[in-house]
Amino acid sequence: MLSHTLEHGVLVITVDQDPGIDGRAALTTYITNLVDAHQPTPVVIVLTDAAAGHAAVSAVLRAHQWCGRLGVLMSAVTHSAPVRRLLENNADTVGPRLVVHARVDTAISTAFTAAA
Repeated sequence: MLSHTLEHGVLVITVDQDPGIDGRAALTTYITNLVDAHQPTPVVIVLTDAAAGHAAVSAVLRAHQWCGRLGVLMSAVTHSAPVRRLLENNADTVGPRLVVHARVDTAISTAFTAAA
């Protein structure tokens, strides 16, 4: 369902498939556990094309709320313009803003620069 790496001091979490409504809570838990383990490292969550469903988007938004409470910078990446708009329009406005990118390399370099 997901994988993660550390790239240039940024935690990159890749969600490979939409978990469906039944798997949304588990995906959120996996993501927040990774955030907890690596904080205060900035986080980039990548939604692949197969993961651009409503449950995965919801999990990313919940993870953004979690990161906001912790003061951890988080951004998201998806190639889908409608999903980018959905994330931007529904992101929590308390805490650090959710920045949504179309490219992974841009998201990682931006997170790295912002954290430096």
